[in-house]
Amino acid sequence: MKKKRKDLTLTEDTIPETEVPESSQKEEAMQKKTGKLRSKDPKRKAKDTVSDDGVLRPVKLSKKELYKAPTVEELNQLKEAENLFHCSLLKMQMEELLKEVALSEHRKKLVDSFVQQVTEFLDCVPESEVMELNDVSWLSRVEVPFFLVPAAATGKFHMEAPASVSLVGSYPLGTCIKPRVCVDLAVIIPSSVLHPMDAINQRYPRKRALYLAGLAQHLSFLKAVGSMSYSCLHGNRLRPVLLVKPSGKDGDKVTLRIHAIPPPDFLKPSRFHPRKNNVKTEWFTGVAKEEQGAAGPATPHYNSTVLGDHLPLSHLQFLSAVSAQCPAFREGVALLKVWLRHRELDQGAGCFCGFHASMLMAYLLSTHKVGKTMNAYQLFRNALHFLASTDLTENGITLAKNPDSKAPALPEFHAAFSVVFVDPSGHLNLLAEMTTFTYKQIQHEASLSLKFWDDPTVDGFQTLLMTPKSMIRTYDNVFQLGELVKLQASCKKLSLLNELMDHSGNYVQTALPFILSLLKRGLGERIHLLVHSLPPDPEWSVKSPPPKHKDQSPLNIGLLLNLEHALSVLERGPPADNPKAAEFRQLWGSRSELRRFQDGAITEAVLWSGSSACDKRLVLLEIITHLLHLHADIPHSCVRFVGGQLDDVIKVNKELCTTGEEESLKVVQSYDDLSRKLWQLEGLPLSITSVQGAHQALRYTQVFPPVPVRLDYSFFDRKKNHLGLVPREDKPCPTYITPIKVIVHMEGSGKWPSEQLAIRHIKAAFHICLGELLTKHHNYKCHAKPNYVDVWKDGLAFRVEVAYHREPHILRESLTPEGMLIYRDNAEAQALELETQHKPFLTSTLHGLQQQHGCFGAVCRLAKRWLASQFLLEDVREEAADLIVASLFLHPAPFTPPSSPQVGFLRFLHLLSSFDWKNNPLIVNLNGKLTVADTTDIKNEFVSSRESLPTMFIASPNDKKVSIWTKKVPSVQMLQRAVMLAAESLRVLENQLIDSSQKQDVRVVFRPPLDAYDVLIHLIPQQVPLLAKAVDAPALSFQQGTFKGEPATSGGALPVIDYNPVQLYLSELRDAFGDLALFFHDPFGGTVIAVLWKPNAFEPRPFKTSLMNARRVEMNGDVATVVPNVEAILQDFRIIGEGLVKKLELRTEKWVV
Repeated sequence: MKKKRKDLTLTEDTIPETEVPESSQKEEAMQKKTGKLRSKDPKRKAKDTVSDDGVLRPVKLSKKELYKAPTVEELNQLKEAENLFHCSLLKMQMEELLKEVALSEHRKKLVDSFVQQVTEFLDCVPESEVMELNDVSWLSRVEVPFFLVPAAATGKFHMEAPASVSLVGSYPLGTCIKPRVCVDLAVIIPSSVLHPMDAINQRYPRKRALYLAGLAQHLSFLKAVGSMSYSCLHGNRLRPVLLVKPSGKDGDKVTLRIHAIPPPDFLKPSRFHPRKNNVKTEWFTGVAKEEQGAAGPATPHYNSTVLGDHLPLSHLQFLSAVSAQCPAFREGVALLKVWLRHRELDQGAGCFCGFHASMLMAYLLSTHKVGKTMNAYQLFRNALHFLASTDLTENGITLAKNPDSKAPALPEFHAAFSVVFVDPSGHLNLLAEMTTFTYKQIQHEASLSLKFWDDPTVDGFQTLLMTPKSMIRTYDNVFQLGELVKLQASCKKLSLLNELMDHSGNYVQTALPFILSLLKRGLGERIHLLVHSLPPDPEWSVKSPPPKHKDQSPLNIGLLLNLEHALSVLERGPPADNPKAAEFRQLWGSRSELRRFQDGAITEAVLWSGSSACDKRLVLLEIITHLLHLHADIPHSCVRFVGGQLDDVIKVNKELCTTGEEESLKVVQSYDDLSRKLWQLEGLPLSITSVQGAHQALRYTQVFPPVPVRLDYSFFDRKKNHLGLVPREDKPCPTYITPIKVIVHMEGSGKWPSEQLAIRHIKAAFHICLGELLTKHHNYKCHAKPNYVDVWKDGLAFRVEVAYHREPHILRESLTPEGMLIYRDNAEAQALELETQHKPFLTSTLHGLQQQHGCFGAVCRLAKRWLASQFLLEDVREEAADLIVASLFLHPAPFTPPSSPQVGFLRFLHLLSSFDWKNNPLIVNLNGKLTVADTTDIKNEFVSSRESLPTMFIASPNDKKVSIWTKKVPSVQMLQRAVMLAAESLRVLENQLIDSSQKQDVRVVFRPPLDAYDVLIHLIPQQVPLLAKAVDAPALSFQQGTFKGEPATSGGALPVIDYNPVQLYLSELRDAFGDLALFFHDPFGGTVIAVLWKPNAFEPRPFKTSLMNARRVEMNGDVATVVPNVEAILQDFRIIGEGLVKKLELRTEKWVV
């Protein structure tokens, strides 16, 4: 019976290509371009370096070409590349990036044409009657992009054609870059529309908004206009702009941003001094003041907003003059804008936008901090160095060379603003809206970028200019502040009326700096850095009123943790008699209390809840919610910890809320005790030279670490010798006892035999001897086998193996027929080396990494839980997964090492899905043993031997050429599936975590898609030993032969160790039908075995008696062929799994291809 096959097959040709990130596509396009350029050069002909299958190969040159003398131009380029870029590749990458982001001539012609049409149409704006400022009845097709609150406003307004229309901003300057092409058009409001007193009480901003609405109404009749919407310049509601897009297919290629501004000399700059008041309290509040003579509080932010509208033309003139002196100015600014964009710093309220980047570059040139002959890379690097080393929150800078006498001094700017960067006029602070925390974030990013750029092992271009850094993947903890309407109450509680007036009623922008300062003070040494998301620029239809402040997306607060203090449950304050004690009590309120400590001191202290590491990760949430509720009247329900739900997936003990840290520590402590006792054993024929752990629990990376168990003997049957326990047939599967492998190396001696069989016999005798001595001296239950001895200690099972250091060497020895001794590598010797040398080394090294980075183990457990849930853990081996996670901590560029499980897991998914496994080795520099030369050698060796190397190649100090952990798996197809699943999981998880409106169910990325498989074998849940660890664990549990409570340290009966009927069933299936199908299973509580038929197995084959396993004969005329007997195979699935298999679910109906 023929049926339609699924899309998922396992031939390399039919696997769809994965989606490549935009950055990878750009880099690939760049390589192709450079390759084409080389091939066209008649003097330098070379064979293509990329084969048909996409594998990089060395360039082959003829002898004449190879030794040809370089030209003078080539020598100069090589000198520049060596001195400035450190390598020629970086120079080419920079050039290609700049070409990629620059506007094409076609795009420029489109912009010029559209600007000309709009400009000509704006010159024909009809004049309207003079009306009251509050009267908007003349607008019929559009709304006013402004909150008319307070409603009372005096003044007259009328529409007429603009005085002039000019291009301003990045487009005429030549620094406009893709992909967001935004062209600024300044429309100057005629002087007759304005009044000299418009500066006060929002009269000018209202007239500006009305004039913009009039322009929108007029442009709605222009056919060339496709769509129109309103927005705000950098989130400032006092500066609405009109966004206009052309009609037709070019609508998404360019956006025209129209600004309505006053004539440049309309109002004197001195009226907008930071200490002056231009918003009257009685007008804003509607309550008359008793004292009429007072000037009112200063309104520096309002003043800088109005003053900023007077200066776009003079700023463009200034920047044009500076850029004309430096040929690389535009390219340097473009690089800085790309860098800012990847860090989400160039948009939103208080951002460091492209205009600020241009002004910064102009400042560096005008103060001779950079030279006019420098190239773009040098300008960009010097700009980063300036940002990293200059604190504009303490020492502001100014572009004004000869400011007038009325211009404010820098100290006056510092008194009014958090960050100070004064424009050429000397009156305007360009960074008036920026918070201290945003600038500290810029400083941090700049210093981090310089650090990575100076690291020769890091691809600086790829990590710094091609890798986006979203907040959720950059910061260890992200907290979301929702229901922003509650910030109105915060302004009242914090007495921020004057600041609210200065921000024209924008309570979000008003309260934000005070809330962040409060959190910074409360978190103290627990964090290295506190940042916040920039409130986005709102965008709405011209036919709709502006969105309210409360409607904007939640604010995200990101923390970089200092793990030395971050998880502490105790906040120790000053002594009771210290003057600062009152300040401490005021900060923490009722949570502060006097406590006596072991050193005799009596101090103020705050004790937070939390005993396990999982609980302690929530201490920061408890601190933040407490402070916000106490000081800002923000309820607990408004604060959400993004990503904290991921801990639920790896919880070992749901009652005690532990995620494996405490259990792993118990295992390590028990192992240390056993190791010490093994060292102290007397009576062995040879002394022990080393005891090494070779199990993932001993490096804190086992998904669910072994838990000490106290056995219920009534659940088992006794063996004949009454020393061991066996499962009973009428009971569910007993709890799974994990064997923890320990390798014991014995000293070398001439008495060791030189034959393989004799060595095994000696090792078996050592196992018996070790078991007897441990039982005699410590009363441990031991069971010796030829290959190991099981030791039952502290409710845990340790599997001790004796190793002889020369055994792998002896296994490689063989005699030729002539009697000559030769050495040949073989699978048996490699497997033995893997178990007795490589695994112990990896375990001890990663154990050390856990001591340096406290969340390394938790990230590994999350990563491997995801791999297991997606049926990938048998292809991406556990050791390989541990090394991939280790690379996130040892080579974190462009981030800092993860300090929380959730951010580490997100970066793991990103690395797995975006790394170029085909053309690059993943180098993990454990213990820092690899030098720059070693790294280069590994890469060169990889390129030259790529075809013979594993699909996924992971190199480490002890494994530079082979990649032992990925030598056999994954295959090309399974790696490609892992990449696709990781990319999709990352997308779904990040969208869900950052969007609080979505259903918060992180387990969705841990549920495997089953529609691609042919047969599903459903198992009886009671026979699955790790059922409680399933992603969706059943609500009802069943007895598995254990009691609660602490087990005895020694004695007792020995249970059946490593008994997992599901794994045994899988092994039988693979042995019997491995040539016909692939079998997939989640080892942590999965109740389904997924079966995928191999396509080539269903091709008819000639009849042979040796091919009759699970096949039937079909006659095609006189030819007998054999095909798989699917019905019989399914029946075998049931027979082999009797007592374990619940049912078979057939997902396809066609068996023959």
